[in-house]
Amino acid sequence: MRARRTVFALSLALAAASGAWAADAATGPTKEDMKWLLPKAPPAPPDNQPTPARIELGKQLFFDPRLSSERNLSCASCHSPLFGWSDGLPTAKGFKSKILGRASPTVVNSGYTGLQMWDGRRASLEDQAMGPMESMDEMAMNLDSLFKWLNSSPAYKAAFEKAYPGEPIDKTTTSKAIAAFERTIISRESPFDRWLQGDKKAMTAQQVHGFRLFTDPNKGNCAACHSGPNFTDGGFHNVGLASYGNANPDVGRFAIKPLPSLKGAFKTPTVRDIALTAPYFHDGSALTLTEVVEHYNKGGVAKDDLSPNIKPLNLSQGEIKDIVLFMEALTTPTKSFVLPQLPAN
Repeated sequence: MRARRTVFALSLALAAASGAWAADAATGPTKEDMKWLLPKAPPAPPDNQPTPARIELGKQLFFDPRLSSERNLSCASCHSPLFGWSDGLPTAKGFKSKILGRASPTVVNSGYTGLQMWDGRRASLEDQAMGPMESMDEMAMNLDSLFKWLNSSPAYKAAFEKAYPGEPIDKTTTSKAIAAFERTIISRESPFDRWLQGDKKAMTAQQVHGFRLFTDPNKGNCAACHSGPNFTDGGFHNVGLASYGNANPDVGRFAIKPLPSLKGAFKTPTVRDIALTAPYFHDGSALTLTEVVEHYNKGGVAKDDLSPNIKPLNLSQGEIKDIVLFMEALTTPTKSFVLPQLPAN
């Protein structure tokens, strides 16, 4: 009899919670929720304001494998529209298929953030663009050879002149063009965005409940780091991944800025389009979003140098599921993407 009463009580509690979630969903977003609205376009520097010519040139360069030493790797090899502008691998593959130590971060909404790369070693998209070409672990390109070839291509010469008239074809203009294209890779039309804009049916009751858990500092506390319209604080945190307990762990931001608080800290990635970019974390150690939330629910694994934001959450399995469902509602529906026609050899 006692077991029956317990089951009955749990059923009543779940029913009450379900009713509360449904009511919350029906009322729609609050005025406070409007802070999550993402601006239509990311900011761009004065000397690289977007134009169709700059974007189209950047798109060609982004997808052209001839910008690598063996002419078989492009920016899109690690940042493909097929995989949410990442590569679907635990960690990236570079020159001669070398397996690298970190995952390929998505390019989605990268224009809305300042410091680039997992460790923030690049100050802007323009600063980041040539990094993979210069790296001997990645595209391993000889830049003298690259610019000699670009300057010998009639089609590229015309495209650069149209995009950056009077400027040379060099590291600066190549970086600016790639950055101009990357700023067009934007996610801001997800079910969550439609819900914010007044479509009360855009998200389910569970997804709205997941959003409330996500932002509640006493529950999910996800917004402590995944804050603002782009769902990232742009900061660096040690989230207690098991790999940090290895003998020679990747120290992340600490290698760039040696402060004790930055040991093992990595940049907070955006959660927008997160359902498209598995595996997760900088080491690719989580295969699903459920694994990600469960990692945070237990307060991380490696406790050395752990961020103060990481602590056990005591979420139920139902609450974990709702947070995952909410994160899935941050995915903008995919549209057809037209690959560029590259200049002839």
